[in-house]
Amino acid sequence: MTTTMRNAYTAVIARGEVWEAQVHTEPYEAAWASEAVFFVHVMEVIGSPGAVALAQVQISPDGLHWVNEGASMDIPAQAQALSFTRVANFGGWLRLAVAVPGGVGIKVVATLALKG
Repeated sequence: MTTTMRNAYTAVIARGEVWEAQVHTEPYEAAWASEAVFFVHVMEVIGSPGAVALAQVQISPDGLHWVNEGASMDIPAQAQALSFTRVANFGGWLRLAVAVPGGVGIKVVATLALKG
């Protein structure tokens, strides 16, 4: 019996950025991976705590044209909140599209954990 070790990689896609209104993370090419987990850690809240931002996973065939994949996550505007969502069978490119309620900013660290 032959066992193959899977590849794994974690990419930081936002570090110390303040997300307000509508935000898109940088596109990340991950065609080699079969599954991915997005994590968003809220470091600080600017404005009204208690609001909830919505992040939707988007996929792309080329890193230029985007469509919602269907997976999403709520991101509470609360210091030290940690949110995640999983995706599989996504094609070549991934990113998050985030809608933050008006009057709120969230300082975040966002990562993308990939396995193939």
